Amino acid sequence: MGAPLILRKTDFFANAVQAVAVADRYPQNVFAEHTHEFCELVLVWRGNGLHVLNDRPYRITRGDLFYIRAEDKHSYASVNDLVLQNVIYCPERLKLNVDWAGLIPGFREAHSAPHWRLSSNGMTQVRHVITQLEQESLKAEPGANEMAELLFAQLVMTLKRYRYAIDNPSANEQEALLDRLITTLAGSLNRSFVLEKFCEQEQCSERALRQQFRTQTGMTVNHYLRQLRICHAQYLLQHTELMVSEVSTRCGFEDSNYFSVVFNREIGMTPVQWRHHSRKAA
Repeated sequence: MGAPLILRKTDFFANAVQAVAVADRYPQNVFAEHTHEFCELVLVWRGNGLHVLNDRPYRITRGDLFYIRAEDKHSYASVNDLVLQNVIYCPERLKLNVDWAGLIPGFREAHSAPHWRLSSNGMTQVRHVITQLEQESLKAEPGANEMAELLFAQLVMTLKRYRYAIDNPSANEQEALLDRLITTLAGSLNRSFVLEKFCEQEQCSERALRQQFRTQTGMTVNHYLRQLRICHAQYLLQHTELMVSEVSTRCGFEDSNYFSVVFNREIGMTPVQWRHHSRKAA
């Protein structure tokens, strides 16, 4: 096995004092596991893919937000028209008297939740700030670094205002329908989900919602939920001693044999084989 891939500051920052920059991924292709000499915020604009962060798989799509520390290891796989932006920063270069730890999960502590979601309104607000930040970070004139850091402070404050936990549908009660659907799906890993009932509650067209979901994510609703459950199953198999039947139940599969068939079809190995393979690789 070769040395782990480390992304270096010198390859992404214009000079040794620049604190913030923007790395566009239009699109984000498959990317091997790596760490950094810097931290980053990852915002997903459209498409879908598999984001593996510290050995935990996340099925990502429009509206997902991650706070990545320098020492975190992550990779991207199974991408489909995945468009995202990385706002990268060096904590030791930040000069503003700002409560960064209060705004950025994991800025100092190691166990803060790295994964959040953004509302549609939040995405609109954030995109505007990032555009200004990117333009400023590319300038070589005096004061550009300071202005970029000011915009970065505005960005992380905006993210804190509009982010919400991925498994809390009520937190997004007033937001767009698609956001509520994605959040509800994330909270339905261990129980059945019926889109028809969701549409009845929301008083919306099921056909139109299915089409909107596929346009924004590149997947059907059922495929997306199945991928969420398989990702959760991978995590439980690697990090717990639960029996396969219990993993199946916790991931919303009523029949463990059917779970094994679906898992094998999606991952290319049985749950038992995956558990052995993932622990051996770790």
